[in-house]
Amino acid sequence: MSTQSFYLRHNVQVEPLVDHWYAWPHLIPPATAARNMTERHLPIMESYVSAPEVHTEAVRNPRMRGGPFIDLGGERVDEISALAKVARHNRPHLNELSCAIGKLDEMLRTLAKGYSLEPLYPNIPRCLRGYVELCYDLNNHPSFRLLEPLLYRSCFYDCSLQSIMLSIITGDERPFVLSTPRLESQDRFHWKRPFADADIDEVFRLKMRPQPIGRIREMLNWSDDRADLCASFLTSDRPEPYKPYRGPTARWRYFGHACVLVETARTSVLFDPVLSYTYESNVSRYTYADLPDVIDYVLITHDHQDHILFETLLQIRHKVRHVIVPPSSGHLHDPSLRLMFKRLGFTNIIELDEMESIKTVDGSIMSIPFFGEHSDLNIRSKAAYVVRVGEYAMMFAADSCNIEPMLYRHLHAEIGDVHVLFLGMECIGAPLTWLYGPLLSRTLDRQMDQSRRLAGSNYEQAMQIVSEFNCREVYVYAMGQEPWLNYVMSLKYTETSKPILESNKLLRECHNRGIMAERLFGEREMFVGPS
Repeated sequence: MSTQSFYLRHNVQVEPLVDHWYAWPHLIPPATAARNMTERHLPIMESYVSAPEVHTEAVRNPRMRGGPFIDLGGERVDEISALAKVARHNRPHLNELSCAIGKLDEMLRTLAKGYSLEPLYPNIPRCLRGYVELCYDLNNHPSFRLLEPLLYRSCFYDCSLQSIMLSIITGDERPFVLSTPRLESQDRFHWKRPFADADIDEVFRLKMRPQPIGRIREMLNWSDDRADLCASFLTSDRPEPYKPYRGPTARWRYFGHACVLVETARTSVLFDPVLSYTYESNVSRYTYADLPDVIDYVLITHDHQDHILFETLLQIRHKVRHVIVPPSSGHLHDPSLRLMFKRLGFTNIIELDEMESIKTVDGSIMSIPFFGEHSDLNIRSKAAYVVRVGEYAMMFAADSCNIEPMLYRHLHAEIGDVHVLFLGMECIGAPLTWLYGPLLSRTLDRQMDQSRRLAGSNYEQAMQIVSEFNCREVYVYAMGQEPWLNYVMSLKYTETSKPILESNKLLRECHNRGIMAERLFGEREMFVGPS
């Protein structure tokens, strides 16, 4: 066995963690990570320690899915208590940074009255001085800009808190992960590696390139008592090689949610990678095994956890040549995706601003504006894309909400007609505080919170886009309905749910107009280009 080579099984579940919490985009930038630790993680853990039975009952209630409740069945209270103590007492830099951000916000509300901000710099909390620039908007509303490149180089960014939990997965059902820290167990291997570590790429290459067991043990650094578990992650069975598309035009494949692979004989473009593992299921799907050996471009539409999934991204990093991201504003609620991906070990990151484009060997990729779905916050790090293969245009609008139809009239004047439209229609959305609550320094009025949703387009808004661009094909996607997505989406629709009813209306109207239309689910393959 010591000389035999092994592959990594395609059903090894990979959970990236930051200080035992499932990693998502706000846990990487230092400022948002600090606020989430003190304003989300600590309150959840301390609530569980004081009343575990309340959490147990809430988790059992489908209407409470996705809420701030730890899913451990009322058990392991001592371990959660220990994690809370570590977060409160052994993370001084993050605690200090979070407190300083709150104090800075309060200071600006109290002292910034439209006069020069220069005298206020000495009042900035000490640990933040030199890391923020104070500013007004044109109506004298004070704010601040974070110098993220410096924060990443400071004591506030600690990659030693990063790790990966490996285990075997055999089905779609997974508990919601953003509210429950991951604890050690006999069937999980806790691999303590920063996300940028090169060994991560080597381990995930094992899915297609075997290595001797000795080298694998060296990479994973497993102890004797974990040898049997780690050996269960390996197989000597050679996987089927990927068969690339060699057709004359292009092919797209739907992998679930907002993940679509557009492939020509010379180029591959992957949107918002969120993939399923390979195991027996009654829902047909493409998996990691259906990705090309090289992905020329990964395109990111925005930084929500169902569009930037580190669980997938770290496993495919070794395949990716370029990552395309939108720019950010530098504010607390809008961290830089370029800096984040760089810290995660990705290279060749392209920041593509609105109406900018790059040429590919088959056509081009253009970034276009993305309105809505961010609770009216001033967030720039969001983009829709138009991909051209020859003269054939495909628009990937993700969760864009058509709150201003004139935007699309202006875009049509620049872009022309679009052959295929991909559009999300999750038109209810969670309230602002579900995602951005830890970043707020003051409690938001409940009615205000409920009015500011993370919502996409409804029927009327979607149909206006279809009509404006004279679309020939329309695909509703990014609905979070695939069963392997529940652990980050917490969505369970019925036939009477508003997003289903609204998208059904869109499909009927498209069909009445002779437009091919479908709500995507599971897997789908289509070929595009001239007839």
